Amino acid sequence: MVSGYGADTMDRRRAQMRPGNSVGDRIAASRTARRLTQRQLAAAAHVSLSLLRKVEQGDRPVTDRTLTAIAEALGAEPDVLAGERRSTDSRVHAAVPNLRTAIDAYDLPEDGPVRPSAQLRRAIGETTRWRLSSQYTRLAESLPELLGELTRCRLGEDSDRRVAAARLLVSAYRAADAVAYKYGYYDLSARLVELMRASAEAVEEPALLATAAYVRTEVFFASDNLAPGLRLLEKALDDAPTPHDSELRAAVGALHMRAAVVAARMTKDLAAADEHFQHARRLAEVVPEGVYNGTAFGPVSLHVHEVALSVERGDAARAVEVARGGAALAGSLERVPEERRSHYYIDVARAQLWLGRRDEAFRSLQAARRIAPQHTREHPYVRDVLVRLLRLHASPPHALVAFAEWARAI
Repeated sequence: MVSGYGADTMDRRRAQMRPGNSVGDRIAASRTARRLTQRQLAAAAHVSLSLLRKVEQGDRPVTDRTLTAIAEALGAEPDVLAGERRSTDSRVHAAVPNLRTAIDAYDLPEDGPVRPSAQLRRAIGETTRWRLSSQYTRLAESLPELLGELTRCRLGEDSDRRVAAARLLVSAYRAADAVAYKYGYYDLSARLVELMRASAEAVEEPALLATAAYVRTEVFFASDNLAPGLRLLEKALDDAPTPHDSELRAAVGALHMRAAVVAARMTKDLAAADEHFQHARRLAEVVPEGVYNGTAFGPVSLHVHEVALSVERGDAARAVEVARGGAALAGSLERVPEERRSHYYIDVARAQLWLGRRDEAFRSLQAARRIAPQHTREHPYVRDVLVRLLRLHASPPHALVAFAEWARAI
């Protein structure tokens, strides 16, 4: 699976393919988008040309005062140039306080009605579809009420309905976590993951417990503390019984897929990544593509993860080769949820950019946006690729500039 690069070369490639544009990169990209020369921007910001050049090259740190002056000259926000997270959907952020209130009352819900079990299952099915298609606004606005209703059901007198409600709460908490995590509310995300895990433990279903472990690794992605995340995944795999049906095989296969990506991202020794991926491959051979407990798994999902794994290794050529080899799967990709398809094209764009195929990289980002616009707009890798694309153009096309502004990359 891996090209024959030395460890040091691989490390450099991985570092260059990951997010991490400097303030200077973002200033240069914003300047290029506005078709200003360094001399013109320096004059407009009332800073020396020498200083601006050093800042853009990363040879000199930028003070708050200088950053503010440059941002005003560019008509940009200082926090965008500094790389701080920007609110890109006011309706989602406006709904988060209500979501917090519902989470705070996870064992103390307000009085209210509870729909029949069949209706609650349909509501959760719709919520899961919204999560898989990255419809975060709908999720943020609808989940507080649904969480309260499910909590009332879980605390009710009917024992059978309590168990059913706990199972549905696993999916509801996961959907709420998708909103919290994507929009940077990592403290809320961590609480939701714990509530999801507690609900899965109450149900005592191995597939749900595996799914909870899969989602919990987001906590470690957010802090870039991957070693305990890999230990968590491997412990979950050790705890899982031998898979005997498609649901459990899919849950275990998803754990192996995620463990492969985590291992590739964090370590020079890629043997663990290879081993986990091969386990996932064997399971995907006997599991039809589908969504199992809210997670897609199967042959097409494995192909998507193989591209991601190659990118994490820093092997852009392999990532593009895998994507090209999977061209025959183009129709099958429609069976994969929108969020995962969008992520696939973002990873392909990163690889294409590293290989110098800037037009192809931009087309891949456009494909990701068409599939799942909210997911694409919130993804840090997208902003990273856009900044680098702008820096590669002396006079960037209008479509690229408009895309970068839409994604708040500049």
